[in-house]
Amino acid sequence: MNGPKKALHVAVVGVGGVGKELMQQLMDVPFPFNVAALSNSRKMLLFTDGTACLNGSQWAAALDGADAPDADLEVLHAALEGLAKRSTNKVVLVDNTSSEVVANMYPEFLSAGIHVVTPNKKAFSGDLALYKSIIGGEEEAQGPAELPRGVFYNESTVGAGLPIISTLKDLVNTGDKVNKIEGVFSGTLSYIFNEYSKGQERRPVAKANGNPTPGDDLNGADVARKLTILSRMIPGLLDLLPKGHEDVKPTSLVPQALRGVDAQEFMRRLPEFDSDIARKRDEAARRGNVLRYVGVIEVNEGRGKVEAKLEEYPKTHAFATSLQGSDNIIMFHTERYGARPLLIQGAGAGNAVTAMGVMSDLLKFF
Repeated sequence: MNGPKKALHVAVVGVGGVGKELMQQLMDVPFPFNVAALSNSRKMLLFTDGTACLNGSQWAAALDGADAPDADLEVLHAALEGLAKRSTNKVVLVDNTSSEVVANMYPEFLSAGIHVVTPNKKAFSGDLALYKSIIGGEEEAQGPAELPRGVFYNESTVGAGLPIISTLKDLVNTGDKVNKIEGVFSGTLSYIFNEYSKGQERRPVAKANGNPTPGDDLNGADVARKLTILSRMIPGLLDLLPKGHEDVKPTSLVPQALRGVDAQEFMRRLPEFDSDIARKRDEAARRGNVLRYVGVIEVNEGRGKVEAKLEEYPKTHAFATSLQGSDNIIMFHTERYGARPLLIQGAGAGNAVTAMGVMSDLLKFF
């Protein structure tokens, strides 16, 4: 330590499950944070004029108050840009939402010298043009003359608090050659197939999480987004998926007859379709294998293939023996980690660990 650290101005957009947990962590850690703004989908509180943010649970009540101004991203942008110009301290936008509207504004915040930290996958797994405008090029290396361009961190977009993105960055930046990445990237699908491999006759979707639209966990789109994020970090694969996760074409586990129905009907009718997956499970078991829903990125001389699919693995494989509950597990096959791939495993979802991933990114600014 070289003396006291300069406080970090943080604007928190999205104060639901992850955002609320992050606010608690901001108050608990021994680092100097100044909360410059708070916003949910309806209301916004600004503290960019030097006023002190409310402590404890007071911020939640104030944000819900009738006199709180309406949420407005343009107003927030202007306020943070002004703060960045006035202050010698760094200003960071923390986006805890899953909003495409917020994600689409990242380039504007970055160009204004405002840093971005987020678990929001949308900007990094969607249209390639947006992604390129976020990572910036030579012509975008600086914002206005008086401010350097902001930087972004998005560790918690893949695996919540697990060090997946930072590990891949380190592998690439130190010159290792990535040959393949494979893993169980969905906590929900991990839980389902861990339980289903034990012989359950009904997919344990209800216990996997409380998603009001459980079909969203089974269509593979979330896994496809995570694969897109990782693939774009591998040399030679940046342009592989111009439409982002839509180009992955994940295998959907949602029966055709249940696509588009409401959650109640989905849960009621899902057991009707268990026979097909049960047959696949039993066939895999006879071959000494288990079923896992995996994401795979294969690299071949700068070209690649990205898949999200149902796959069989031997019962001796780490994806069969190591997984418990809703764990994620990711395996990096590289030139250096050849015979024994680099393995990362742990809880890949949940408010506390996702907020921890966001917090770890914030601490990189100190």
